[in-house]
Parts: sequence; structure tokens; C-alpha cells
Amino acid sequence: MGNSQLWCTLLLLLAIQGKVLCNVYQVGDLHAWGIPTSSNPQIYTKWSKSHNLNIGDSLFFLYPPSEDSVIQVTSESYNSCNLKDPILYMNNGNSLFNITKPGDFYFTSGVDGRCQKSQKLHVSVYGNGSYVADSPAYGPAASAPSYPTVFGSIPMQAASASASASSLLRIPVFVSAMAGIFCIIAVIAM
Repeated sequence: MGNSQLWCTLLLLLAIQGKVLCNVYQVGDLHAWGIPTSSNPQIYTKWSKSHNLNIGDSLFFLYPPSEDSVIQVTSESYNSCNLKDPILYMNNGNSLFNITKPGDFYFTSGVDGRCQKSQKLHVSVYGNGSYVADSPAYGPAASAPSYPTVFGSIPMQAASASASASSLLRIPVFVSAMAGIFCIIAVIAM
């Protein structure tokens, strides 16, 4: 009897386990948020193209707070390096930006002159969570979405919004059904 209860418990735990689908990415990887070096002037362009960002992920900007800051800006401000009227201003040196919806996101340093030296980042996140850098086929409104806070809850994608989300749900449901059948057989066999 004790052995079948152990198996039922293990199968139940296996059935309810979930996979965490959110990641925190340090912008620039080992390089902190700063002016790109002459040996790697396109570090942020390369970085954004090499990371697959999804809804629920976060961007982590690491920098000395007394020397720099991060601002979220519109596409126009990003291209012209206009620092006036940012969408979001972060200046604590450990700035975290939660990706809560699809769209294009534009960031630059809040310090004058640094944007012109390529200290800026553009990332794109699409509705199904997939990422394609600088694709002309997709284009949301000219201005990036606004966020009321940097630290907020990360919404879950609706299962109907993504076919991959529904396929992820099928495996735990199957395992749960099998665990239930196994438990019923174990109880009957006693």
C-alpha cells in the first residue's frame, strides 16, 4: 500500500510541475551598459539579434548610477538621439525592464552624447513570443508602448494566442490523466 501511494504522489508531482518560460537578459552580456568600444561599436545591435526575447522576459541594464541611466524612447527619438520626453527613465544602476506585451522597444543612454556613440538598443518582441530582428514585415505604431512601472507583474499569454502554448498544455494533461488511471488501478488492486 505504501509503495503505490508513493508512486501516485510522484506521478501527481510530475503532472503538476510547470516549466518557467521567463528569462532575465543582461544587456550587452558580460559588457555592462555603456558606450561601445571602438573594437565592438555595434555591440547592442549584435546583442539584440543574438537573443530570442519573449513576452515575460526582462532586460537587465547594469551601469554605474552616478555616471549613466537608461531611457525608453520612441522610434523617432531613437533614430534622432532625442533624449527629451522619454517614455520611461531608469537611473538606479540595476535597471530591469519587463517585457509585458509584443512590440518594438527602443532604449538609449539618458546622458547627452552617448546615443550618438551607439549606446542604444532596439529589440522586437512579437505576439507569439518569437523574435525577428529588424524585420520590415512587422511594424507597430510609430511610438513604443508605454509602461507605468519598471517592476510590474508579468502577464501570462492566453492559450488561444499561441499554438505552442496549447501544445505545452497537452503533455501535463496527458500525464495527469495517466496518473489518475494509475492511482485508480492501484486503489482497486488493494
